[in-house]
Amino acid sequence: MKGSSVLDKMRAICLALPDTKETLTWGQPHFRVGEKIFAGCGEEKGRVVIGFKLDMDHADAIIQDPRFWRAPYVGHKGWVSMDASGVDDWNEVRPLVVESYRLIAPKRTVAKMDGAARPAARTAAKNAKTVAKKKTAGKAAKTSRARRA
Repeated sequence: MKGSSVLDKMRAICLALPDTKETLTWGQPHFRVGEKIFAGCGEEKGRVVIGFKLDMDHADAIIQDPRFWRAPYVGHKGWVSMDASGVDDWNEVRPLVVESYRLIAPKRTVAKMDGAARPAARTAAKNAKTVAKKKTAGKAAKTSRARRA
């Protein structure tokens, strides 16, 4: 494959994420979290491209940039391809790959990346909502009893 430096850059970004691996899929290198593809690198119409999944609104916006287009077959699900020759700064690619990873990876795996604080924060938020619901339910019950009296 031409552009092995592109593959090297993608490896550095993708394989630094938790529970990832590189596989050869459809004759091209792809990166998986568990068994699900979150990014790829290959050739399309004679040019080296990289691909990843984005939130649909983000995908719709980013394809306005001529370096990006909807990926064949899966573009309708938020997958985009990028002309790797248009990459000036790989630090701009990293957040796109991380977004894809977050969309594809299981929640537990994403939590590993975020560290233990994030799940604890979610638990605290859930507990706060539960307490708020109980308080609201308690007030509603008191109001209902007061109306009956």
